[in-house]
Amino acid sequence: MSTRFEGRTAIVTGASRGIGLAIAERLVADGARVVITGRGQEALDEAVATLGGPAHALGVAGKADDAAHRADTVRQAIATFGSADLLVNNTGINPTSGPMIELDLDVARKVVEVNCIAALAWAQEVHAAWTKEHGGAIVNVSSVAGVKPAPGIGIYGASKAMLISITELLAVELGPGVRVNAVAPAVVKTKFATALYEGREAEVSAQYPLKRLGEPDDIGSVVSFLLSGDAAWMTGQTLVVDGGVTLTGGVE
Repeated sequence: MSTRFEGRTAIVTGASRGIGLAIAERLVADGARVVITGRGQEALDEAVATLGGPAHALGVAGKADDAAHRADTVRQAIATFGSADLLVNNTGINPTSGPMIELDLDVARKVVEVNCIAALAWAQEVHAAWTKEHGGAIVNVSSVAGVKPAPGIGIYGASKAMLISITELLAVELGPGVRVNAVAPAVVKTKFATALYEGREAEVSAQYPLKRLGEPDDIGSVVSFLLSGDAAWMTGQTLVVDGGVTLTGGVE
């Protein structure tokens, strides 16, 4: 346990499991109270118990791209814990695969809506309710697929590249009171990424200089750093957390 975030409240979207939950766990360990979101209340309740119960965490169910859900989450964060200092936009979807030229455009619109527009909307909501007056920090969870092309998951990668651009623009607009950074993971061992390594983990891991896939905690620690005063002179940056795989030409 540390006190790096003592007296501060973080909202982490898409945090009932996987990377989002690992981020929330690290923030609680570092002294924050966290408000986590996800689509199912039962899964959120289980995650809250994992995080130490209602003294440390609150779960608010809803869809990230729903305006009423966003407003209610921020309202509950402030009402329950007294602030909304930190935001982690972790929610992301990747419902399709295959060539971009064959992509269903309605699917493309949904991916951009959830991965990009909703992230911007969360930042707007938190800013209006808290950080405009009090300051704070934001971390957007992008992907190495947003740093270099990732054939087969093209619209997902394109949306994550857009999220990096949003990160940079918000950093310019919101400084000095609010810092905005991003993290770009490679393959992390979560249910979301299972299709990228299931049944061939050894083969995929061999592409990585560190010879393993990521674990959710590998991302949680970097996000905690970016939100903290240890990163006080960093804004608009995207930290690639990839086990070195982009050095060898891959994104898996």
